[in-house]
Amino acid sequence: QVQLVESGGGLVQAGGSLKLSCAASGSIFSINRMAWYRQAPGKQRELVATINSAGSTTYADAVKGRFTITRDTMKNTVYLQMNSLRPEDTAVYYCNVRAYGTNAWGQGTQVTVSS
Repeated sequence: QVQLVESGGGLVQAGGSLKLSCAASGSIFSINRMAWYRQAPGKQRELVATINSAGSTTYADAVKGRFTITRDTMKNTVYLQMNSLRPEDTAVYYCNVRAYGTNAWGQGTQVTVSS
């Protein structure tokens, strides 16, 4: 079983920055992809960014140029650096890890951007 622990959320003013972290532990074999999703009130969960086993990344159009996803393979940790934050980035952010036989989710961390 895989456990994901997220941290780094909080309240920030528009234009500010936050860095989210997600540490994976447990029975993890061959991580294929690590990703961040977010869900705003009244909206569906949406994919924000991904990073695969080769280090290739993808981003939602809404965050391109502002957010950066990275990982530390030795620590099984994925990060999301969020710059130039906007009120519309306010959401609960979830970490997701896909590995052999596993599709795990974190508990979510709240990010609130004030105008």
